[in-house]
Amino acid sequence: MNTPDTGAPTPLHRDPQSQSRRWTGWASVLGGGFLAGIGAAFAMLLVMSVLRRVFGIPSVAELIGDRFIPTLSLDQFFQLIDRFGGGNGIKRVGISSVLVGQVVVGTLAGVVYAAVVERGERGRRSASQTSGRFGVSRRGWIFVATLVGVAWILSIALLWPVLGTSYRGLPPTRAAFATAFGILLAYVSYGLILPTFYRLMTHREVTPAPADDSTLIGRRAVLVAGAGAGLAIASGGLIRNMYDRSTLHYDGTRYLGENLEPITPNDEFYTVTKNILDPDITQSVWQLQIRGLVERPRGYSLSDLQGLEAVEQETTLSCISNGVGDGLISNAVWTGVPLHQLLEAAGMRDGIVDVAFQAADNYVDTIPIEKALDPTTFVAWRMNGESIPKRHGYPVRILVPGRFGEKSVKWVTRITLLDHAEKGFYARQGWGPTFTINTLARFDAPRSRSTAQVGGEPVLLKGVAFAGDRGVERVEVSTDDGETWQEATLDYQSSRIAWVMWSLDWQPEAEGEHKLIVRAVDGTGETQTEQRRGIVPDGATGWHRLTVNVTA
Repeated sequence: MNTPDTGAPTPLHRDPQSQSRRWTGWASVLGGGFLAGIGAAFAMLLVMSVLRRVFGIPSVAELIGDRFIPTLSLDQFFQLIDRFGGGNGIKRVGISSVLVGQVVVGTLAGVVYAAVVERGERGRRSASQTSGRFGVSRRGWIFVATLVGVAWILSIALLWPVLGTSYRGLPPTRAAFATAFGILLAYVSYGLILPTFYRLMTHREVTPAPADDSTLIGRRAVLVAGAGAGLAIASGGLIRNMYDRSTLHYDGTRYLGENLEPITPNDEFYTVTKNILDPDITQSVWQLQIRGLVERPRGYSLSDLQGLEAVEQETTLSCISNGVGDGLISNAVWTGVPLHQLLEAAGMRDGIVDVAFQAADNYVDTIPIEKALDPTTFVAWRMNGESIPKRHGYPVRILVPGRFGEKSVKWVTRITLLDHAEKGFYARQGWGPTFTINTLARFDAPRSRSTAQVGGEPVLLKGVAFAGDRGVERVEVSTDDGETWQEATLDYQSSRIAWVMWSLDWQPEAEGEHKLIVRAVDGTGETQTEQRRGIVPDGATGWHRLTVNVTA
Protein backbone atom coordinates (compact mmCIF):
# COMPACT_ATOMS: atom_id res chain seq x y z
CA MET A 1 0.00 0.00 0.00
CA ASN A 2 1.44 3.36 -1.00
CA THR A 3 1.49 6.36 1.31
CA PRO A 4 0.34 9.57 -0.37
CA ASP A 5 3.07 12.16 -0.83
CA THR A 6 1.91 15.21 1.16
CA GLY A 7 5.20 17.12 0.85
CA ALA A 8 5.60 17.20 4.63
CA PRO A 9 8.87 15.84 6.09
CA THR A 10 8.71 12.70 8.13
CA PRO A 11 9.68 12.97 11.83
CA LEU A 12 13.12 11.60 11.01
CA HIS A 13 13.80 14.16 8.31
CA ARG A 14 16.20 17.04 9.15
CA ASP A 15 16.14 20.18 7.12
CA PRO A 16 19.79 20.84 6.07
CA GLN A 17 19.22 24.59 5.92
CA SER A 18 17.69 24.63 9.42
CA GLN A 19 20.62 22.59 10.76
CA SER A 20 23.09 24.97 9.10
CA ARG A 21 21.32 27.99 10.56
CA ARG A 22 21.41 26.34 14.00
CA TRP A 23 25.17 25.78 13.80
CA THR A 24 25.70 29.28 12.42
CA GLY A 25 23.63 30.71 15.27
CA TRP A 26 25.65 28.94 17.94
CA ALA A 27 28.89 29.91 16.28
CA SER A 28 27.73 33.53 16.46
CA VAL A 29 26.69 33.11 20.10
CA LEU A 30 29.99 31.59 21.17
CA GLY A 31 31.95 34.05 19.05
CA GLY A 32 30.13 36.89 20.79
CA GLY A 33 30.93 35.34 24.16
CA PHE A 34 34.57 35.02 23.14
CA LEU A 35 34.86 38.71 22.21
CA ALA A 36 32.93 39.85 25.28
CA GLY A 37 35.03 37.61 27.55
CA ILE A 38 38.38 38.77 26.24
CA GLY A 39 37.31 42.42 26.41
CA ALA A 40 36.09 41.99 30.00
CA ALA A 41 39.35 40.22 30.92
CA PHE A 42 41.40 43.16 29.67
CA ALA A 43 39.12 45.52 31.58
CA MET A 44 39.85 43.51 34.73
CA LEU A 45 43.61 43.72 34.07
CA LEU A 46 43.29 47.46 33.53
CA VAL A 47 41.58 47.90 36.91
CA MET A 48 44.24 45.78 38.61
CA SER A 49 47.00 47.79 36.93
CA VAL A 50 45.48 51.12 37.99
CA LEU A 51 45.04 49.91 41.56
CA ARG A 52 48.66 48.70 41.60
CA ARG A 53 50.08 51.85 40.03
CA VAL A 54 48.07 54.43 41.99
CA PHE A 55 47.28 52.79 45.33
CA GLY A 56 49.95 50.09 45.63
CA ILE A 57 47.34 47.31 45.86
CA PRO A 58 49.09 44.13 44.71
CA SER A 59 47.94 42.34 41.58
CA VAL A 60 46.77 38.75 41.72
CA ALA A 61 49.81 37.81 39.62
CA GLU A 62 52.21 39.18 42.26
CA LEU A 63 50.30 37.60 45.12
CA ILE A 64 50.31 34.16 43.52
CA GLY A 65 54.09 34.26 43.20
CA ASP A 66 54.57 35.32 46.83
CA ARG A 67 52.08 32.69 47.95
CA PHE A 68 53.71 29.72 46.28
CA ILE A 69 57.45 30.43 45.99
CA PRO A 70 58.04 29.71 49.71
CA THR A 71 56.26 26.37 49.34
CA LEU A 72 58.80 25.10 46.79
CA SER A 73 61.61 22.92 48.01
CA LEU A 74 65.13 24.12 47.26
CA ASP A 75 65.48 21.39 44.63
CA GLN A 76 62.31 22.58 42.90
CA PHE A 77 63.35 26.21 43.20
CA PHE A 78 66.75 25.64 41.61
CA GLN A 79 65.23 23.50 38.88
CA LEU A 80 63.18 26.57 37.97
CA ILE A 81 66.31 28.73 38.23
CA ASP A 82 68.10 26.45 35.75
CA ARG A 83 65.11 26.18 33.45
CA PHE A 84 64.28 29.86 33.20
CA GLY A 85 67.74 31.39 33.48
CA GLY A 86 67.88 32.76 37.02
CA GLY A 87 65.63 34.55 39.46
CA ASN A 88 64.65 37.25 37.00
CA GLY A 89 63.72 34.58 34.49
CA ILE A 90 61.38 33.01 37.03
CA LYS A 91 59.82 36.41 37.68
CA ARG A 92 59.22 37.06 33.98
CA VAL A 93 57.73 33.65 33.33
CA GLY A 94 55.67 33.66 36.51
CA ILE A 95 54.09 37.09 36.05
CA SER A 96 53.44 36.64 32.33
CA SER A 97 51.95 33.17 32.87
CA VAL A 98 49.45 34.44 35.42
CA LEU A 99 48.51 37.46 33.28
CA VAL A 100 47.94 35.26 30.21
CA GLY A 101 46.07 32.76 32.38
CA GLN A 102 43.72 35.48 33.60
CA VAL A 103 42.93 36.50 30.01
CA VAL A 104 42.37 32.88 28.96
CA VAL A 105 40.09 32.11 31.91
CA GLY A 106 38.20 35.36 31.39
CA THR A 107 37.72 34.56 27.70
CA LEU A 108 36.49 31.01 28.39
CA ALA A 109 34.10 32.34 31.03
CA GLY A 110 32.70 34.68 28.36
CA VAL A 111 32.03 31.73 26.07
CA VAL A 112 30.27 29.85 28.88
CA TYR A 113 28.25 32.98 29.71
CA ALA A 114 27.03 33.21 26.12
CA ALA A 115 25.99 29.54 26.09
CA VAL A 116 24.13 29.94 29.40
CA VAL A 117 22.14 33.06 28.49
CA GLU A 118 21.22 31.74 25.03
CA ARG A 119 20.10 28.35 26.24
CA GLY A 120 16.48 27.63 25.54
CA GLU A 121 14.19 28.79 22.79
CA ARG A 122 16.13 30.05 19.78
CA GLY A 123 13.97 31.85 17.17
CA ARG A 124 13.14 34.81 19.35
CA ARG A 125 14.01 36.23 22.74
CA SER A 126 11.81 34.80 25.48
CA ALA A 127 10.48 37.00 28.27
CA SER A 128 13.05 35.63 30.69
CA GLN A 129 15.82 36.51 28.29
CA THR A 130 14.80 40.09 27.56
CA SER A 131 13.82 41.08 31.09
CA GLY A 132 16.31 42.26 33.62
CA ARG A 133 18.30 45.35 34.47
CA PHE A 134 20.01 47.18 31.65
CA GLY A 135 18.64 44.72 29.12
CA VAL A 136 20.61 41.79 30.56
CA SER A 137 18.63 38.68 31.36
CA ARG A 138 18.08 37.49 34.88
CA ARG A 139 19.96 34.34 33.97
CA GLY A 140 22.90 36.47 32.82
CA TRP A 141 23.09 38.47 36.05
CA ILE A 142 22.86 35.32 38.15
CA PHE A 143 25.72 33.82 36.15
CA VAL A 144 28.08 36.79 36.50
CA ALA A 145 27.21 37.34 40.17
CA THR A 146 27.95 33.70 40.91
CA LEU A 147 31.14 33.82 38.84
CA VAL A 148 32.43 36.96 40.58
CA GLY A 149 31.47 35.75 44.05
CA VAL A 150 33.02 32.31 43.67
CA ALA A 151 36.20 33.70 42.05
CA TRP A 152 36.60 36.27 44.84
CA ILE A 153 36.03 33.80 47.67
CA LEU A 154 38.45 31.29 46.16
CA SER A 155 41.05 34.02 45.60
CA ILE A 156 40.80 35.26 49.19
CA ALA A 157 41.06 31.72 50.56
CA LEU A 158 44.02 30.90 48.32
CA LEU A 159 45.88 34.16 48.90
CA TRP A 160 45.00 34.68 52.57
CA PRO A 161 48.61 34.41 53.85
CA VAL A 162 49.77 37.25 51.57
CA LEU A 163 46.79 39.60 51.67
CA GLY A 164 48.66 41.91 54.08
CA THR A 165 50.74 43.22 51.18
CA SER A 166 50.62 46.96 50.48
CA TYR A 167 53.19 48.50 48.19
CA ARG A 168 52.27 51.93 49.57
CA GLY A 169 53.01 50.84 53.15
CA LEU A 170 49.63 50.39 54.82
CA PRO A 171 49.86 48.46 58.10
CA PRO A 172 49.23 44.74 57.51
CA THR A 173 45.64 44.59 58.82
CA ARG A 174 44.48 47.57 56.78
CA ALA A 175 46.49 46.29 53.84
CA ALA A 176 44.62 42.96 53.92
CA PHE A 177 41.25 44.74 53.69
CA ALA A 178 42.52 46.99 50.89
CA THR A 179 43.89 44.04 48.93
CA ALA A 180 40.68 42.01 49.33
CA PHE A 181 38.61 45.01 48.21
CA GLY A 182 40.92 45.65 45.25
CA ILE A 183 40.57 42.06 44.04
CA LEU A 184 36.78 42.31 44.40
CA LEU A 185 36.72 45.58 42.46
CA ALA A 186 38.71 44.03 39.61
CA TYR A 187 36.41 40.99 39.46
CA VAL A 188 33.29 43.17 39.60
CA SER A 189 34.61 45.19 36.65
CA TYR A 190 34.83 41.92 34.71
CA GLY A 191 31.31 40.99 35.80
CA LEU A 192 29.91 44.31 34.57
CA ILE A 193 31.78 44.51 31.28
CA LEU A 194 31.07 40.93 30.19
CA PRO A 195 27.24 41.18 29.90
CA THR A 196 27.47 44.75 28.64
CA PHE A 197 29.73 43.84 25.74
CA TYR A 198 27.74 40.71 24.96
CA ARG A 199 24.43 42.57 24.87
CA LEU A 200 25.90 45.25 22.61
CA MET A 201 26.76 42.57 20.07
CA THR A 202 23.65 40.40 20.28
CA HIS A 203 20.76 42.75 21.15
CA ARG A 204 18.06 42.87 18.43
CA GLU A 205 15.22 45.33 18.18
CA VAL A 206 13.43 43.33 15.46
CA THR A 207 10.68 40.95 16.66
CA PRO A 208 10.11 38.30 15.47
CA ALA A 209 13.71 37.37 14.80
CA PRO A 210 15.10 36.98 11.30
CA ALA A 211 14.35 33.73 9.60
CA ASP A 212 17.80 32.22 10.15
CA ASP A 213 17.39 32.52 13.98
CA SER A 214 21.15 33.25 14.40
CA THR A 215 22.52 35.93 16.69
CA LEU A 216 24.13 38.31 14.29
CA ILE A 217 27.59 39.74 14.97
CA GLY A 218 28.16 42.70 12.73
CA ARG A 219 29.06 46.28 13.25
CA ARG A 220 28.51 46.00 17.00
CA ALA A 221 31.00 43.17 17.15
CA VAL A 222 33.53 45.42 15.46
CA LEU A 223 32.81 48.16 18.01
CA VAL A 224 33.15 45.73 20.91
CA ALA A 225 36.34 44.33 19.43
CA GLY A 226 37.64 47.87 19.14
CA ALA A 227 36.72 48.62 22.73
CA GLY A 228 38.43 45.41 23.83
CA ALA A 229 41.52 46.36 21.87
CA GLY A 230 41.51 49.75 23.57
CA LEU A 231 41.32 48.10 26.98
CA ALA A 232 44.13 45.76 25.99
CA ILE A 233 46.30 48.68 24.87
CA ALA A 234 45.55 50.66 28.03
CA SER A 235 46.25 47.76 30.39
CA GLY A 236 49.30 46.75 28.35
CA GLY A 237 50.62 50.30 28.51
CA LEU A 238 50.33 50.42 32.29
CA ILE A 239 51.90 46.99 32.63
CA ARG A 240 54.73 48.04 30.32
CA ASN A 241 55.29 51.20 32.35
CA MET A 242 55.56 49.15 35.52
CA TYR A 243 57.86 46.68 33.78
CA ASP A 244 60.20 49.53 32.81
CA ARG A 245 60.41 50.50 36.50
CA SER A 246 60.61 46.93 37.72
CA THR A 247 63.33 45.15 39.65
CA LEU A 248 64.13 43.07 36.58
CA HIS A 249 66.58 45.83 35.65
CA TYR A 250 68.52 45.85 38.93
CA ASP A 251 67.80 42.69 40.90
CA GLY A 252 71.08 40.89 41.55
CA THR A 253 73.38 43.91 41.14
CA ARG A 254 76.86 43.36 42.61
CA TYR A 255 79.62 45.48 44.05
CA LEU A 256 83.14 44.30 43.30
CA GLY A 257 86.27 45.23 41.36
CA GLU A 258 89.49 47.09 41.89
CA ASN A 259 87.85 50.50 42.46
CA LEU A 260 85.88 49.58 45.57
CA GLU A 261 85.30 52.23 48.21
CA PRO A 262 85.23 51.34 51.94
CA ILE A 263 81.73 52.83 52.18
CA THR A 264 79.65 51.64 49.25
CA PRO A 265 77.78 54.43 47.44
CA ASN A 266 74.03 54.02 47.77
CA ASP A 267 73.47 53.60 44.04
CA GLU A 268 76.09 50.84 43.85
CA PHE A 269 75.08 48.91 46.97
CA TYR A 270 74.24 45.32 46.05
CA THR A 271 70.55 44.58 45.53
CA VAL A 272 68.51 41.39 45.82
CA THR A 273 64.71 41.37 45.98
CA LYS A 274 61.87 38.90 45.61
CA ASN A 275 59.58 41.50 44.03
CA ILE A 276 58.69 42.33 40.46
CA LEU A 277 58.12 45.93 41.53
CA ASP A 278 59.45 47.06 44.89
CA PRO A 279 57.32 49.01 47.37
CA ASP A 280 57.04 52.76 46.88
CA ILE A 281 56.02 53.82 50.38
CA THR A 282 53.68 56.75 51.02
CA GLN A 283 55.01 58.24 54.24
CA SER A 284 51.62 59.54 55.39
CA VAL A 285 50.08 56.04 55.59
CA TRP A 286 53.17 54.15 56.78
CA GLN A 287 53.74 53.10 60.39
CA LEU A 288 56.19 50.88 62.20
CA GLN A 289 53.99 48.86 64.54
CA ILE A 290 55.20 47.01 67.64
CA ARG A 291 52.83 44.14 68.43
CA GLY A 292 52.65 40.74 70.13
CA LEU A 293 53.90 40.07 73.65
CA VAL A 294 54.17 43.71 74.71
CA GLU A 295 52.44 45.73 77.39
CA ARG A 296 52.12 48.86 75.28
CA PRO A 297 51.58 48.24 71.54
CA ARG A 298 52.87 51.21 69.62
CA GLY A 299 52.88 52.65 66.12
CA TYR A 300 55.75 54.92 65.09
CA SER A 301 55.55 57.34 62.17
CA LEU A 302 58.80 58.22 60.44
CA SER A 303 58.83 61.61 62.19
CA ASP A 304 58.36 59.81 65.54
CA LEU A 305 61.44 57.69 64.86
CA GLN A 306 63.46 60.64 63.64
CA GLY A 307 62.62 62.41 66.90
CA LEU A 308 64.49 59.75 68.88
CA GLU A 309 68.15 60.15 69.77
CA ALA A 310 69.77 58.54 66.75
CA VAL A 311 73.20 56.97 66.39
CA GLU A 312 75.32 55.88 63.44
CA GLN A 313 76.42 52.31 62.86
CA GLU A 314 78.64 51.01 60.07
CA THR A 315 77.37 47.60 59.00
CA THR A 316 78.14 45.27 56.09
CA LEU A 317 75.34 43.26 54.52
CA SER A 318 75.87 40.05 52.56
CA CYS A 319 73.32 37.89 50.74
CA ILE A 320 73.02 34.16 51.37
CA SER A 321 73.36 33.77 47.58
CA ASN A 322 76.81 35.37 47.64
CA GLY A 323 79.11 32.73 46.17
CA VAL A 324 82.85 32.44 46.78
CA GLY A 325 84.45 35.54 45.26
CA ASP A 326 81.07 37.05 44.36
CA GLY A 327 79.85 40.62 44.88
CA LEU A 328 76.52 40.35 46.71
CA ILE A 329 78.03 42.22 49.65
CA SER A 330 78.35 45.93 50.48
CA ASN A 331 79.09 48.26 53.38
CA ALA A 332 77.30 51.41 54.56
CA VAL A 333 76.94 53.79 57.49
CA TRP A 334 73.39 53.62 58.82
CA THR A 335 71.52 56.06 61.06
CA GLY A 336 68.84 54.90 63.47
CA VAL A 337 68.39 53.32 66.89
CA PRO A 338 69.13 49.90 68.38
CA LEU A 339 66.04 47.69 68.12
CA HIS A 340 66.08 46.87 71.83
CA GLN A 341 65.16 50.50 72.63
CA LEU A 342 61.85 50.18 70.79
CA LEU A 343 61.12 46.76 72.27
CA GLU A 344 61.86 47.92 75.81
CA ALA A 345 59.73 51.02 75.34
CA ALA A 346 56.82 48.73 74.40
CA GLY A 347 57.20 46.73 77.62
CA MET A 348 58.27 43.21 76.74
CA ARG A 349 56.36 40.40 78.42
CA ASP A 350 57.78 37.09 79.60
CA GLY A 351 58.02 34.06 77.34
CA ILE A 352 59.25 35.76 74.16
CA VAL A 353 61.05 33.32 71.83
CA ASP A 354 61.23 34.98 68.40
CA VAL A 355 60.82 38.44 66.93
CA ALA A 356 59.14 38.61 63.51
CA PHE A 357 59.61 41.43 61.01
CA GLN A 358 56.86 41.97 58.43
CA ALA A 359 57.44 44.21 55.43
CA ALA A 360 55.17 46.19 53.13
CA ASP A 361 55.64 43.50 50.45
CA ASN A 362 54.50 40.89 53.02
CA TYR A 363 58.00 39.48 53.32
CA VAL A 364 58.40 38.03 56.82
CA ASP A 365 61.55 36.93 58.60
CA THR A 366 62.40 36.16 62.20
CA ILE A 367 65.30 36.19 64.65
CA PRO A 368 65.59 34.85 68.20
CA ILE A 369 64.83 37.35 70.96
CA GLU A 370 68.47 37.15 72.12
CA LYS A 371 69.65 38.44 68.73
CA ALA A 372 66.93 41.10 68.69
CA LEU A 373 68.27 42.47 71.99
CA ASP A 374 71.87 42.58 70.71
CA PRO A 375 72.96 46.25 70.78
CA THR A 376 73.99 46.08 67.11
CA THR A 377 70.58 44.88 65.84
CA PHE A 378 69.36 48.11 64.38
CA VAL A 379 66.35 50.05 63.07
CA ALA A 380 67.72 52.35 60.36
CA TRP A 381 66.14 55.21 58.41
CA ARG A 382 69.22 56.81 56.86
CA MET A 383 71.92 55.28 54.70
CA ASN A 384 75.23 57.08 54.19
CA GLY A 385 73.70 60.33 55.37
CA GLU A 386 70.63 60.18 53.11
CA SER A 387 67.13 58.76 53.41
CA ILE A 388 67.30 55.06 52.63
CA PRO A 389 66.71 54.63 48.87
CA LYS A 390 63.50 52.92 47.83
CA ARG A 391 65.20 49.75 46.65
CA HIS A 392 67.06 49.43 49.97
CA GLY A 393 64.02 49.70 52.22
CA TYR A 394 62.66 53.26 52.48
CA PRO A 395 61.54 54.50 54.91
CA VAL A 396 62.91 52.02 57.48
CA ARG A 397 64.77 48.74 57.42
CA ILE A 398 66.12 46.32 60.00
CA LEU A 399 69.83 45.47 60.28
CA VAL A 400 70.87 42.16 61.84
CA PRO A 401 74.70 42.02 61.88
CA GLY A 402 76.18 38.55 61.66
CA ARG A 403 73.19 37.16 59.75
CA PHE A 404 72.68 37.09 56.01
CA GLY A 405 70.85 40.01 54.42
CA GLU A 406 67.57 38.06 54.30
CA LYS A 407 67.21 38.82 58.01
CA SER A 408 67.75 42.57 57.52
CA VAL A 409 64.17 43.17 56.40
CA LYS A 410 63.45 46.14 54.12
CA TRP A 411 60.26 48.30 54.10
CA VAL A 412 59.40 46.96 57.57
CA THR A 413 55.88 47.80 58.79
CA ARG A 414 55.39 45.54 61.80
CA ILE A 415 57.55 43.97 64.52
CA THR A 416 55.83 41.16 66.43
CA LEU A 417 57.13 39.48 69.58
CA LEU A 418 56.22 35.79 69.56
CA ASP A 419 56.06 33.05 72.19
CA HIS A 420 57.21 30.42 69.69
CA ALA A 421 59.81 29.90 67.00
CA GLU A 422 58.62 30.70 63.49
CA LYS A 423 60.20 30.29 60.07
CA GLY A 424 60.59 33.22 57.71
CA PHE A 425 60.06 33.46 53.94
CA TYR A 426 63.25 31.68 52.88
CA ALA A 427 63.51 29.34 55.87
CA ARG A 428 60.16 27.85 54.84
CA GLN A 429 61.75 27.03 51.50
CA GLY A 430 64.61 25.17 53.17
CA TRP A 431 67.33 27.81 53.45
CA GLY A 432 69.31 27.98 56.68
CA PRO A 433 68.82 27.03 59.40
CA THR A 434 71.39 29.36 60.99
CA PHE A 435 71.70 32.13 58.36
CA THR A 436 75.03 32.93 60.03
CA ILE A 437 77.49 34.66 57.71
CA ASN A 438 80.50 32.48 56.93
CA THR A 439 83.98 34.01 56.97
CA LEU A 440 84.99 35.12 53.48
CA ALA A 441 87.86 36.78 51.66
CA ARG A 442 88.10 37.57 47.98
CA PHE A 443 90.35 39.07 45.33
CA ASP A 444 89.15 42.29 43.74
CA ALA A 445 92.42 42.90 41.90
CA PRO A 446 93.11 40.99 39.84
CA ARG A 447 89.61 39.64 39.23
CA SER A 448 90.37 36.87 36.72
CA ARG A 449 93.19 35.11 34.88
CA SER A 450 95.81 37.79 34.22
CA THR A 451 99.49 38.15 33.32
CA ALA A 452 102.54 39.48 35.14
CA GLN A 453 106.27 39.72 34.44
CA VAL A 454 109.27 38.45 36.34
CA GLY A 455 111.33 41.45 37.37
CA GLY A 456 108.56 43.87 36.44
CA GLU A 457 106.50 46.13 38.70
CA PRO A 458 105.04 44.41 41.77
CA VAL A 459 101.50 43.12 41.25
CA LEU A 460 99.01 44.71 43.61
CA LEU A 461 96.73 42.10 45.11
CA LYS A 462 93.75 43.47 47.01
CA GLY A 463 90.22 42.71 48.06
CA VAL A 464 87.80 42.54 50.95
CA ALA A 465 87.23 40.15 53.84
CA PHE A 466 84.28 39.77 56.17
CA ALA A 467 83.30 37.53 59.09
CA GLY A 468 79.79 38.64 60.00
CA ASP A 469 79.74 39.98 63.57
CA ARG A 470 82.97 38.21 64.58
CA GLY A 471 85.35 40.73 63.02
CA VAL A 472 88.48 39.97 60.95
CA GLU A 473 91.78 39.45 62.72
CA ARG A 474 93.97 39.07 59.62
CA VAL A 475 94.00 38.13 55.93
CA GLU A 476 96.52 35.69 54.45
CA VAL A 477 97.52 35.25 50.80
CA SER A 478 99.30 32.36 49.11
CA THR A 479 100.94 32.76 45.68
CA ASP A 480 102.05 29.12 45.42
CA ASP A 481 98.76 27.20 45.71
CA GLY A 482 98.77 27.07 49.51
CA GLU A 483 102.37 25.98 50.13
CA THR A 484 103.24 29.21 51.95
CA TRP A 485 101.21 32.16 53.23
CA GLN A 486 101.88 35.87 53.64
CA GLU A 487 99.94 38.23 55.85
CA ALA A 488 98.25 41.04 53.94
CA THR A 489 97.95 44.64 55.06
CA LEU A 490 94.55 45.67 56.40
CA ASP A 491 94.06 49.02 54.69
CA TYR A 492 90.59 49.64 56.09
CA GLN A 493 89.13 48.24 59.30
CA SER A 494 86.43 50.07 61.24
CA SER A 495 84.47 47.64 63.41
CA ARG A 496 83.76 43.96 63.89
CA ILE A 497 80.44 44.17 61.99
CA ALA A 498 81.96 45.78 58.88
CA TRP A 499 84.24 44.37 56.21
CA VAL A 500 87.97 45.01 55.96
CA MET A 501 89.89 45.97 52.85
CA TRP A 502 93.27 44.31 52.40
CA SER A 503 96.23 44.55 50.00
CA LEU A 504 99.56 42.87 49.26
CA ASP A 505 102.36 43.75 46.84
CA TRP A 506 103.48 40.56 45.12
CA GLN A 507 106.72 40.29 43.17
CA PRO A 508 106.69 37.14 40.97
CA GLU A 509 110.02 35.33 40.98
CA ALA A 510 109.46 32.63 38.37
CA GLU A 511 107.71 32.16 35.06
CA GLY A 512 104.65 30.02 34.54
CA GLU A 513 101.25 29.74 36.16
CA HIS A 514 100.91 30.82 39.77
CA LYS A 515 97.92 29.70 41.86
CA LEU A 516 96.77 32.50 44.16
CA ILE A 517 94.60 31.92 47.22
CA VAL A 518 93.21 34.26 49.87
CA ARG A 519 91.74 33.39 53.26
CA ALA A 520 90.72 35.27 56.39
CA VAL A 521 91.00 34.61 60.11
CA ASP A 522 88.04 35.86 62.13
CA GLY A 523 88.07 37.71 65.43
CA THR A 524 87.81 34.49 67.41
CA GLY A 525 91.03 33.20 65.82
CA GLU A 526 89.28 30.67 63.56
CA THR A 527 90.64 30.35 60.02
CA GLN A 528 88.20 30.44 57.14
CA THR A 529 87.37 26.92 56.03
CA GLU A 530 88.88 25.58 52.82
CA GLN A 531 85.93 23.26 52.27
CA ARG A 532 84.13 24.29 49.11
CA ARG A 533 80.36 24.48 49.45
CA GLY A 534 77.69 26.13 47.35
CA ILE A 535 75.21 28.70 48.56
CA VAL A 536 72.59 26.07 49.45
CA PRO A 537 71.35 25.87 52.11
CA ASP A 538 73.33 28.08 54.50
CA GLY A 539 75.71 30.16 52.39
CA ALA A 540 78.87 29.39 50.41
CA THR A 541 82.22 28.48 51.94
CA GLY A 542 85.73 27.92 50.54
CA TRP A 543 88.82 29.87 49.58
CA HIS A 544 88.84 32.24 46.61
CA ARG A 545 91.46 31.13 44.06
CA LEU A 546 92.97 32.82 41.00
CA THR A 547 95.52 31.84 38.37
CA VAL A 548 98.14 34.36 37.16
CA ASN A 549 100.38 33.68 34.18
CA VAL A 550 103.92 35.05 34.75
CA THR A 551 106.19 35.71 31.76
CA ALA A 552 109.83 36.76 31.44
